Amino acid sequence: MEMEIGAKRKAEEIAAPIMETVEGNNNGSGGSGSEVEAHPYAFHVSGPRNLSSPNWRDLINSSWKDGNYRRTVMACFIQAAYLLELDKQENRSEEDALAPKWWLPFKYKLVQTLVDERDGSIFGAVLEWDRSAALADFILIRPSGAPRFVLALRGTLLKSLTIRRDLEDDLRFLAWESLKGSVRFKVAFDALKSLANKYGSGNVCIAGHSLGAGFALQVGKALAKEGICVEAHLFNPPSVSLAMSLRRIGEKAAFAWKRVRAMLPSGSEIQPVTDEQNKGSSATLKKWVPNLYVNNSDYVCCYYTDPTRTGGANSSSSSSSSKEIVAPSNGANVGAKLFVLSKGNQKFLEAHRLEQWWADDLELQAVIDNSKLIGRQLKSLYQLPPSQQAPGKQR
Repeated sequence: MEMEIGAKRKAEEIAAPIMETVEGNNNGSGGSGSEVEAHPYAFHVSGPRNLSSPNWRDLINSSWKDGNYRRTVMACFIQAAYLLELDKQENRSEEDALAPKWWLPFKYKLVQTLVDERDGSIFGAVLEWDRSAALADFILIRPSGAPRFVLALRGTLLKSLTIRRDLEDDLRFLAWESLKGSVRFKVAFDALKSLANKYGSGNVCIAGHSLGAGFALQVGKALAKEGICVEAHLFNPPSVSLAMSLRRIGEKAAFAWKRVRAMLPSGSEIQPVTDEQNKGSSATLKKWVPNLYVNNSDYVCCYYTDPTRTGGANSSSSSSSSKEIVAPSNGANVGAKLFVLSKGNQKFLEAHRLEQWWADDLELQAVIDNSKLIGRQLKSLYQLPPSQQAPGKQR
């Protein structure tokens, strides 16, 4: 009898701090469940505040029509992609996993993980609207504007098991301004194309952060060239590359050569190359307008707001706003919606973090009306038609 009483007291002592943690009191030491509750990446700790879950009212006035809500949810899905790999590396069980908490509140479920065959790491996730979970809250149909599928791609994860391949792709972009040679490009491209073909491009969305945003941009661009335009949300997309720097030097050299050639006696000149051969692809690309979210203090993506542009600067706004960015230099009507966050001088890690995009006090500005970099990103990638591109081996 005394042993039973002692065991009961011991169980109560163990359970008490766990219950305190669940109720919001973190003074107890707790077990593994308590550690998950207090984890800095737990949804209730670092996730968005004052954000309601979908309910029957969304059938009348969908939250997904609100740009701030849409941006927040997309950022949360990308955070889930990061945490899927962290959960795997830290051997968390299904009950203790952090990642599901970042999609369950929005009535989505995990249907596929994207794995890099080089190191076995999870770099992306496909989430689907969870009809069963929605029906439990009397949401009879998917709210207007909510995508059926979202492909979320994480960025660089500085952990021992992933850092090598992540940095390899970072350097690939830095050197060539292209990620098409990576195995991740093919995996993401095939997954997104398969969903778009099966369920329609209007029911599919792609989102990414940092390196993941670079992949999302180029995968979306490649699909657009095939006539498949999917919604895209790109957070802190990379904008700095050695190729871009060399191109700028080349542009200056070309300008100087034109000045010299103009002073030479006229002869049989070589006809300049026109954009006629790319006319068809440009016509398709003008329908694809990705959403780019950049921070002026983040040197990874700040060049999207490069003042080198055609046209005057747009007056800034103190509230969330967007501006369609159109490339004027080549006549192609391609562009993007650019959202700029400017908080003065911030440290790089603070300016590059994903968490900033679901902050309550977020104020976005549209500060430019034309960006040469956006035009070049959307126009210059994969210039040759698919029939003329030699298939390369992904590495």
